[in-house]
This record gives sequence, structure tokens and C-alpha cells, in this order.
Amino acid sequence: MPNAPVPTIGRAVHYVSQGSPIRPDGTQAFPSVRRSAEITEVDEEGNVGLLVKNPTGLFFYPIRGENGPVPYAEPVPGAPLQPGTWHWPERV
Repeated sequence: MPNAPVPTIGRAVHYVSQGSPIRPDGTQAFPSVRRSAEITEVDEEGNVGLLVKNPTGLFFYPIRGENGPVPYAEPVPGAPLQPGTWHWPERV
């Protein structure tokens, strides 16, 4: 990721939610969506823990937690976002 920002505590990022399991008919009760998040911790290897801000509440993903660390995935134009990952907000 050339010229990418360095993850530091307090930085605003985007998290892509997992969504609910896909049903046999191909639909989801809750599709994967982009959420506002904040970096809460960074380890020596650059792994991050996140605070994800959902309309229904706050969710924490610590580096050493059940769901952490949260992997980074650079968005690819025209491709779907990868659920369960974080990325820097797009510049507009």
C-alpha cells in the first residue's frame, strides 16, 4: 500500500461488517455494510484492534480477542468489499 497512512490509535477507518449467513435462496437478513470505526490499539506488527460504530451499538474487536486482529483489505474499484476487514476511508 504505497503512501498509505500508518495505523495509529484514534484514527478513523471503515470496517466492513460480516453480515448474516446467506440463506438457501441467496438472500441475507443483514447484508455486509461499511461502518465507521476507530483504531483502538496497534501492535508491533501493525495489527489493529477496532471500535466499530453501529446504529445498534458499539462493538469492540481487540487484537487478542475472539475476532481480532481485524485484517486490512484495500478496496478494489468495481469489486465487492471484503466482509470482516478494515480500510482507510476513500478520499473524495
